[in-house]
Amino acid sequence: MELKEISGGVCAPIGFRANGVHCGIRKNKTKKDLALIVAETRCACAGVYTTNLVKGAPILVTKKNIADGYAQAVIVNSGNANTCNANGVEIAEAMCKLVEEHTGIFAGDVVVASTGVIGQPLSIEPIAGGMKELAGGLGDNSASAAEAIMTTDTVKKEIAFSFSLGGKECRIGAICKGVGMICPNMATLLMFVTTDAAISPQMLQKAISADVKKSLNMLSVDRDTSTNDTFCILASGLAGNEEIKTANADYRKFCEALHAVTRAMCRKLARDGEGATKLIECRVTGAKRETDARISAKSVIDSNLVKAAMFGSDANWGRVLCALGYSGAKLDVSKIAVSFKSKAGELSVCKNGAGVEFSEEFAKKVLGEEEIQILVELNDGKYEATAWGCDLTYDYVKINGDYRT
Repeated sequence: MELKEISGGVCAPIGFRANGVHCGIRKNKTKKDLALIVAETRCACAGVYTTNLVKGAPILVTKKNIADGYAQAVIVNSGNANTCNANGVEIAEAMCKLVEEHTGIFAGDVVVASTGVIGQPLSIEPIAGGMKELAGGLGDNSASAAEAIMTTDTVKKEIAFSFSLGGKECRIGAICKGVGMICPNMATLLMFVTTDAAISPQMLQKAISADVKKSLNMLSVDRDTSTNDTFCILASGLAGNEEIKTANADYRKFCEALHAVTRAMCRKLARDGEGATKLIECRVTGAKRETDARISAKSVIDSNLVKAAMFGSDANWGRVLCALGYSGAKLDVSKIAVSFKSKAGELSVCKNGAGVEFSEEFAKKVLGEEEIQILVELNDGKYEATAWGCDLTYDYVKINGDYRT
């Protein structure tokens, strides 16, 4: 299937508008802190959320609102997670009611999300005060919405693709945030996807539940699982394709387009990890089972020792084998090969579970680039998996040492 990257983010699909403003949750007036996405029509909707037992109140409200498989708007604030607050559900419901008052969209059809400091009371007053500007500025403003959901992100994250289903051009777009508390199942971030493809709520849920296993759940920055993680998708159906109701050829094409979005976002999120200087991608091939490939790749990306070595451009391949060995995957250590790859070239460091001679000077060049691949060949089967992460730097500690204050 031909996929074409296009502009527009969540506003690229037919029937979606967005906006982002500063309403006053954040003290810094230069930072937007409230975002809104609305659809022309009621959309099929599906979501996946954090597995943390401590969950933000917005997740509870969102689950209730989209229990019937439909939604028409998304409201998100940054600067405060609305988590562990006695009146959290009341505030989240009030945010949905504000959307109804300013757009006419039923409050029960609103997805609500929050991100920021945990355990800090959230007042509805700044949100209410910002709604007129927020709703009044709705338009082709995906970038503003992407900016408004950022916390410690250094760059806004949005993407969109066009593709064809049954001869009809369809579009899928997304915005997301998340550069810390990233070690999901599922997934430590906020991500909102829109599409104009026609697909039933049941198949939409099936698609995203399957996709996160090979995309967002393979992403890690710091092995901390957040409390507010939400991945939500709305499908307007305005592209005019025949509605996808079964796992047919069009469904598989849709899943391919969805994965293009989530994979691209995984790379953006990992590259912007808190304090990160490098994007690290671990690709494991030759596994006996797909589960083994995923566990192996994720274990390498999770390893603080591997992450620190990448920061120092140190080809300490023993740390990679160490992470594989404790991962819990079934593998034969005597068959493993490891190499490091970047724009500067590829460096083989391990074959048959043992080290090989290599140039330390060349290793520094390979690992000195901003994007590095760790290639692991298990030589034991046909399955493979990819995981994404970043290096561990001094700045990560600085950022999180005074995050709240």
